[in-house]
Amino acid sequence: MTLQTLFSHARRGSIALFMTGVLGMAAWAQLAEPLARASNAPQLNLPRVALSANMFRIDAQVAQSPQERQIGLMHRQTMPAHEGMLFVFEQAEIQCFWMKNTLLPLTAAFLADDGTVVNLANMQPLSEQSHCSTRPVRYVLEMNQGWFGERNIQAGTAIRGEIFSIPQPSH
Repeated sequence: MTLQTLFSHARRGSIALFMTGVLGMAAWAQLAEPLARASNAPQLNLPRVALSANMFRIDAQVAQSPQERQIGLMHRQTMPAHEGMLFVFEQAEIQCFWMKNTLLPLTAAFLADDGTVVNLANMQPLSEQSHCSTRPVRYVLEMNQGWFGERNIQAGTAIRGEIFSIPQPSH
């Protein structure tokens, strides 16, 4: 085999290797695109729980895993007035929320283990300002901003639901 033939085979091998890499990257881009889009998609299919505040019904999605809690109501463009999201934590701690990638103005109700409202915090869309509970809580209920105020729900009001009577695992 001549030196020129050897270089010719090497170049073809390099081209084949290069083309394999290009095709592999193109295939990865096709797979990664839906994943990227999905990460910007709102969570709409979480389990739901029925809650009530005074005579008002709340249909709340339950965000219980760390990933579900992290995404929360991000990327949601609308939410019906009677719907919200209940964040459930493993143990009572000071809970802080922000509105990164959240398009709707919301109010967070920080709830004691029995569902009593500890404090409320109005939160503005796309803000990274922290809003925290005034004492350790295990539950946080987010609703459209104005929902609690329009119904005269404030600190001390009881939010009712079976979830508040279920014992939580201790760590």
